[in-house]
Amino acid sequence: MEYTIQKMAALAGITTRTLRYYESFGLIKTERRTSGYRIYGQTEVDRLQLILFFRELGMSLETIRGTLASDYFDRSRILREHLALLHSRKEQLDKLIINVEKTIDEQEGRITMTDSEKFEGLSQKMIDENEKKYGKETRIRYGEEAVDRANQKLKKMTNEDHRRLEALCLELNETIKAAFETGDPASLPAQQACELHKKWLMNYWDTYSKESHMALAQSYADDARFTAYYDKIAPGCAVFLRDAIRIYTAGTQTEDAK
Repeated sequence: MEYTIQKMAALAGITTRTLRYYESFGLIKTERRTSGYRIYGQTEVDRLQLILFFRELGMSLETIRGTLASDYFDRSRILREHLALLHSRKEQLDKLIINVEKTIDEQEGRITMTDSEKFEGLSQKMIDENEKKYGKETRIRYGEEAVDRANQKLKKMTNEDHRRLEALCLELNETIKAAFETGDPASLPAQQACELHKKWLMNYWDTYSKESHMALAQSYADDARFTAYYDKIAPGCAVFLRDAIRIYTAGTQTEDAK
């Protein structure tokens, strides 16, 4: 089948303006014209389907363009990964629906929920959000198995575990701020912040590696998303923490978690 731009947009459920924008952005292109009108064929239909799949998963247009242009692009693999993500999202939504239904029943006096039941599905939501933001990079950097183990560890967290982790995050950020004010990444407060950062990491990691710790710290300075998070504590904090962790890992003698 072949389609004009109006019919292609209607088929996909988008506007012709959006389709033209995708073309101007380099996501999709057709050289064929009939009486001056763009003509889209099966190749463009399949490509637009993938673009809309990616958009549904929250990918930026820049990321989509890079993915489609990659030498390692494999349509079948991409579709399988997309299907797995959709199944994961469906499972999480099902758990949240059950959670909300139970909460309503408890509010109306029909049942009593345990503390752990009240948080069912919420850990998965956190995992999905992390995957959406950082999944591609972390899986490349640490490997599929390591990320999957970390996600399983997060799933098993209890209500008390979440409370402890929140308290630890607060203590970590306060310590980083105090350390930053010294201006010295080798200072005792800075190295205490690194120890707390390691303790925080071990809520997700199975084993500790100073190389992995340093690689993560480097990403805080290199990745604008991480930099923005830590620079909310104080401008320049991301680079300061990286420098402090470089000193900390240089003096770490053991590969085991404390």
